[in-house]
Amino acid sequence: MKEIQDRKLLHSYIQSHHIESIFNEPLIPHLSLYSFDQGELICSQGEPSQHLYVLVKGKIKIYNQSAEGRRLVISFKTPLEVIGDIEYIQGIDIINTVEAVSPVCMIGVHYRWLKQFSSDYSPLLNFLLDIITRKFLIKSNSFSLNLMHPVEVRLASYILSVSFDESNALFRGQLSTSSLTDVSNLIGTSYRHLNRVIQKLSAAGLIERNREYIVVKDREGLSALASRNIY
Repeated sequence: MKEIQDRKLLHSYIQSHHIESIFNEPLIPHLSLYSFDQGELICSQGEPSQHLYVLVKGKIKIYNQSAEGRRLVISFKTPLEVIGDIEYIQGIDIINTVEAVSPVCMIGVHYRWLKQFSSDYSPLLNFLLDIITRKFLIKSNSFSLNLMHPVEVRLASYILSVSFDESNALFRGQLSTSSLTDVSNLIGTSYRHLNRVIQKLSAAGLIERNREYIVVKDREGLSALASRNIY
């Protein structure tokens, strides 16, 4: 994580995402802009939560890990998204690990400044309420996706979520084959069946698999298969 000492860039992100109204005047001097490299952890499950982050550029992955080391990817997020909102409201440790899938920029503010200057500021509270309820809606839709659609659709959705970031034209990620166990857990299928579906999509010319990566060969075809069912 690096703090970007550029107030003009910070305010340009605030303006471009139309969130000027959610920060009251006393809070603004305490806002900071942070950058995270691809693959860098933004926060880790179980650690004390101290900052509220607003994602303004890039894509992040949110996942949970059991005591046995089994990892479950919960979702992918693009701007505008908030990390640390539930922890701030509930006063609890970090629920899930958050990782940068592409280069990421976030506006961050320490909880102590939120409590001091914005604990009763209704525009910020309404913003957090909207974000939190939207998270539950997306989670419900994702649950329905796993129940109602075949593995081919779920896998296509996952690959598109991992492999592209619309806010960064230079980012064309690849799905590492080492993460396929996580993929099978997320989309609700066995590792063996997942490999059969990968072979099927490869035979259709939608993806290509080598020893290290799965690469999208036909993005339009994969998008048509996934429809709007993107994780």
